[in-house]
Amino acid sequence: MKMCELMVSHGLDREVLSMSTDEYRKTSLFATGSFDLDFPIPDLIGKTEILTEEHREKLCSHLPARAEGYSWSLIFSTSQHGFALNSLYRKMARLESPVLIVIEDTEHNVFGALTSCSLHVSDHFYGTGESLLYKFNPSFKVFHWTGENMYFIKGNMESLSIGAGDGRFGLWLDGDLNQGRSQQCSTYGNEPLAPQEDFVIKTLECWAFV
Repeated sequence: MKMCELMVSHGLDREVLSMSTDEYRKTSLFATGSFDLDFPIPDLIGKTEILTEEHREKLCSHLPARAEGYSWSLIFSTSQHGFALNSLYRKMARLESPVLIVIEDTEHNVFGALTSCSLHVSDHFYGTGESLLYKFNPSFKVFHWTGENMYFIKGNMESLSIGAGDGRFGLWLDGDLNQGRSQQCSTYGNEPLAPQEDFVIKTLECWAFV
């Protein structure tokens, strides 16, 4: 295994630390908060109809540490698996990974969410503060957990909600994965992700990090 050396100064003393290339890579990621240009954007396992390389590059710097460096694997796509929330849940039944939800609406806006775990039916909100919302139009913005509440994710057969507060949802999708809504919510302190509060889904993809 290739080793990298770092020189650390302590006054007049200098200490050499040896670490593997992978460890050095992770150290660089944590220090900068983004991928070093020497390392390529992770491969896609599956075909995307939405994500460009620029999209992926910008999203990479906001992934939780446990997702960094892994390939992105397509778990669910409306183009392949149909417009049904039930099918989405079924595809994630045994998944243990954060999930990147990518949506393109019929007006060609791209936005979505990163959830800290797979999506499933629940009577209560679940997830952690690793979850976030993001949008690309008109410019790239990410909305992290504010600490205001813990309404991260909640889903049933009729709808899926990500972020909530005062009767408003950061991202809400109906059971047919056809209609959606995005409003300002206290969980993420976000702007609406689409120009119009209500939107129609053209394509939805879910990616896991494996």
